[in-house]
Amino acid sequence: MTAAPRSPTGRVRVLIVDDEPALTEVLSVAVTEAGWRPYPAPDGRSALRIARGCPPHAVVLDGMLPDLDGIQVLRRLRHEDPGLPVLMLTARDALECRLDGLENGADDYVTKPFSLEEVVLRLRGLLRRSGAGRSRTDDSVRVLGDLVLAVASREVHRDGDRIPLTAKEFDLLGLLMEHPRQVLSKAQILDHVWSGSFDGGGNLVEVYISGLRRKIDRGRAPMIHTVRGLGYAIRPAGDGR
Repeated sequence: MTAAPRSPTGRVRVLIVDDEPALTEVLSVAVTEAGWRPYPAPDGRSALRIARGCPPHAVVLDGMLPDLDGIQVLRRLRHEDPGLPVLMLTARDALECRLDGLENGADDYVTKPFSLEEVVLRLRGLLRRSGAGRSRTDDSVRVLGDLVLAVASREVHRDGDRIPLTAKEFDLLGLLMEHPRQVLSKAQILDHVWSGSFDGGGNLVEVYISGLRRKIDRGRAPMIHTVRGLGYAIRPAGDGR
């Protein structure tokens, strides 16, 4: 992972690491309403994969996770980006627990239960001090599970590994990731990626979907799915919907 740029351009990316789906959802809503882009992760390993592919400007990190300990995640993030602002969350309010997080590089600490307004205010202060708080809008990075697509650099990573794509494969994947879990017909794909129809256009789409699958899904849980008679959809690995 490389340090996220601290320039005044680009929408602020906030990595939210917590294994409670309801809490992650409300934090994501609060982050979005603050004008930032949330990147939720249910555990430490997922958080580190997302951070490698899409370096965040700030992190909200639960101290207790189902796989790696929050302190372990904090240390790894700090190793890659010493200046990354990190706000720790914990249900433990003992002084030694707070000191443990702060001594290992956390910039601030909030004990559960907390108010969303407090979390946003503390994040805003951390971002301002880091120089990232002036960011505006950035739709140049799309994340779905462990798949990361960077529009500006036209790079794709899955689980931290770079995946080389042709120009049309990249455009096709970008279209699918713009509409996660949504079924797109061959006609829709043809219209958006190839700007019109071609003789045998349906076969063209099938060929490119097949090639994209070989690169994105080979050796991994599948993300690109065929919905018989309707079209294609991309979903996070393990999402059977």
